[in-house]
Amino acid sequence: MSTIREEREMLEKRMLADWATFSQASDGRENDEPQCDIRTCFQRDIDRITHSKAFRRLKHKTQVFLQPEGDHYRTRLTHTLEVARIGRTIARALNLNEDLAEAIALGHDLGHTPFGHAGERALNVILSEEGGFRHNEQSLRVVETLERDGAGLNLTYEVRDGILCHTGEKQPETPEGSVVRLADRIAYLNHDVDDAIRAGILRESDIPAEIICAFGGKHSERINTLICDVISESGKNKKVALSSSASLAFNAFYEFMFKNVYMNMKAKREETKVFGLLNRIFEHYVKNPDMLPDDYRRNVRKDGIRQAVCYYVAGMTDKYAVFVYNELFVPEAWKVV
Repeated sequence: MSTIREEREMLEKRMLADWATFSQASDGRENDEPQCDIRTCFQRDIDRITHSKAFRRLKHKTQVFLQPEGDHYRTRLTHTLEVARIGRTIARALNLNEDLAEAIALGHDLGHTPFGHAGERALNVILSEEGGFRHNEQSLRVVETLERDGAGLNLTYEVRDGILCHTGEKQPETPEGSVVRLADRIAYLNHDVDDAIRAGILRESDIPAEIICAFGGKHSERINTLICDVISESGKNKKVALSSSASLAFNAFYEFMFKNVYMNMKAKREETKVFGLLNRIFEHYVKNPDMLPDDYRRNVRKDGIRQAVCYYVAGMTDKYAVFVYNELFVPEAWKVV
């Protein structure tokens, strides 16, 4: 009798498009292990990611706005869930492998720093002599060598490729990876508009007419328009992409957000404090490596003290980074009880 997993793999061959990534044809894991009787390899990767410590920390990591007042601003976790839903919707419509798309989406930001992109820019400066810091590379490092006390999650090649290539110059090797690369941009541009309006940085009337004309005036309309465009364009040529007209408008959308939100002084006024906080924590642990947790001290021998400290600091949540700073540098009598 065939297992549930084998039945699912046979179902994929009947249902998925010929350009999809089939679970049975995966390039496998770095360390071979017995197959699960119930779950395909990509389903197992979803479970490993969602049960990881790095995934749980995402709920306390900033998306754009530092220490926002209010319960409805996005965090790195809610962003990740939005990317996963958009990715699955596109993958299903194109008859691609939804499980692979979801696994990549859930893992793509596991290596993001505390304090969002402000933290990433800070670590990039701090590590400039070592080649800088990029969160996609750190996300891959998390699943390969940092989780499970250094053993990593032993994910499939396709998921690791999608995590690494969700941003940057290198393109994913699978169409599902390309789906997530686009889903990430669709999610963050649209929810960042939503959060910027909530924060009083933007008004609905500030959104350029060309963007409203191209994608719609509401959050849900813009996401729906972009998803439909990707599905329509990708279904024609078996290559995941926006149409040329939507791509032009989408680039204009990004430029508008970069100028008016991502570089807005009100949104970024705390960034110098972020650099000072992370830089001071970083230098403290470089000078005092014995204070690192055991699982990060192991990385000192392999990658050097500065990289090992970087891994530790990058894994912190916003609140934990502030807590560590207070413990290290704020006199007890001055701490707020």
